[in-house]
Amino acid sequence: MKQLRVYVDTSVFGGCFDDEFAEWSNALMDDFRADRCDLVVSDVTAAEVAAAPEPVRDLFSELIEGARNLHVTSEVLDLLGAYESHNVLGPRFRSDMLHIALATVAEVDVVVSWNFRHIVRLDKIRLFNGVNLELGYRSLSIYSPREVASHGTED
Repeated sequence: MKQLRVYVDTSVFGGCFDDEFAEWSNALMDDFRADRCDLVVSDVTAAEVAAAPEPVRDLFSELIEGARNLHVTSEVLDLLGAYESHNVLGPRFRSDMLHIALATVAEVDVVVSWNFRHIVRLDKIRLFNGVNLELGYRSLSIYSPREVASHGTED
């Protein structure tokens, strides 16, 4: 059976060092280490992590070797433009839309984020997926690490 391909945005790496989010973020990182699912990141994630505190950068460096890294392409930029023209998010949140465009074009199984304001929010998920479907892409599943991490269970 094909492994779950999980696109992780920067908030999940940072969440490993935040009291509120550490339990679930670290559980997901353990899933990647145990090869229970495949980590997918992007150039956007790498650029954001580069400006993060050292522990976040170190964690990213540890896990990036086994990860699939997505690159911004003209197709990704076209999809980003469609999100922008549909006003899914405002221009200040272009990088959030870029994460979704990258994951959509790569046909990952799920995007994982702690960004409840712009990404993990039902109305925004519906808007992103509306554009995706309109342009012939599949719907994208978007969850927080809490819904995706296995905690090592096989149930």
